[in-house]
Amino acid sequence: VQLQASGGGLVQAGGSLRLSCAVSPSTFSINAIGWYRQAPGKQRVMVALIGRGGSVTYEDSAEGRFTVTGDAAEHTAYLQMNNLKPEDTAVYYCNAMRIGSQYWGQGTLVTVSS
Repeated sequence: VQLQASGGGLVQAGGSLRLSCAVSPSTFSINAIGWYRQAPGKQRVMVALIGRGGSVTYEDSAEGRFTVTGDAAEHTAYLQMNNLKPEDTAVYYCNAMRIGSQYWGQGTLVTVSS
């Protein structure tokens, strides 16, 4: 299973970025795609999750600023991040989940300057 996350970069506070995640092969059944982030010196935490059929879950700090779209059944997920804050600076990872296992991509760096 391969996951490719892209779309990170440097943005000023208040700006926006859109991250993309593609899971392959398409024949590998997954139940959900999650977006996680890991800030320097901190643990990796979940930001948002999208399941089959597009059901979504958000971490509290992402609610209202971040929007996850796509569909685990389609093996794609996007994370639209608006009104970014310096504390959003982190490596963002996408994660594919199925019962009993999960798979990680390499991550994409998001840096928000103040």
